[in-house]
Amino acid sequence: MNKLNHVAFIMDGNGRWGKKKNKSRNKGHLEGVKTVEKIVEAARKIKIPIVTFYVFSTENWKRPQKEINFLFNLIKVYFKKELKNVIKNDIKINILGNTSKLPIAIKNILNDLIKKTKKNRSLIVNLAINYGAKEELKDSFKKINIKKSKISEENIRNNLYTSRLPDPDILIRTGGHKRLSNFMLWQLAYSEIYFLKKLWPDFNPKDLTKIIKLFKKTKRNYGAI
Repeated sequence: MNKLNHVAFIMDGNGRWGKKKNKSRNKGHLEGVKTVEKIVEAARKIKIPIVTFYVFSTENWKRPQKEINFLFNLIKVYFKKELKNVIKNDIKINILGNTSKLPIAIKNILNDLIKKTKKNRSLIVNLAINYGAKEELKDSFKKINIKKSKISEENIRNNLYTSRLPDPDILIRTGGHKRLSNFMLWQLAYSEIYFLKKLWPDFNPKDLTKIIKLFKKTKRNYGAI
């Protein structure tokens, strides 16, 4: 039976869900946050050590400014409200991505989250914000060059945003699209990938449990034929 250490999520379909319900794309993002809450709680209960959510990609800056502002405000309001619960539930928050380009208010909140949850151990929640796998790899090579180290798999891995984390065992992408969208291209090399037609706000803990059951029965070859 396969051991499960890390599950990653591409949370696709929030905007389409909002429009489908004859509401705004922003309503879909709001519902998407509720789904994240449910999945984090489910992960705690079934003792998944690490979960990663693709929150905001480097390509998302191309979206309408009103939608970007709404997303950042959602992050700000949510964590101001939920910080006590995050700490109470012994959840550690990590941020993956280039935070230097984020608004100051968002950076301050994220830095506060990292600081106040760094000793928590029950569950690690990685939030990929302003994240792009190609940029992550470029940053890794830059760090290696500065250190004047040799290019090797080990050195590349050790300079990624996820250097201290195991690679995802499972990637789940909702929304019907079958692509990685510049997400964890290095780390997902041997992950089991599950594409769902369900939009992210409709994804639920039962779906997660079903996928985990499938994963535990899967023979993992790690590149072997």
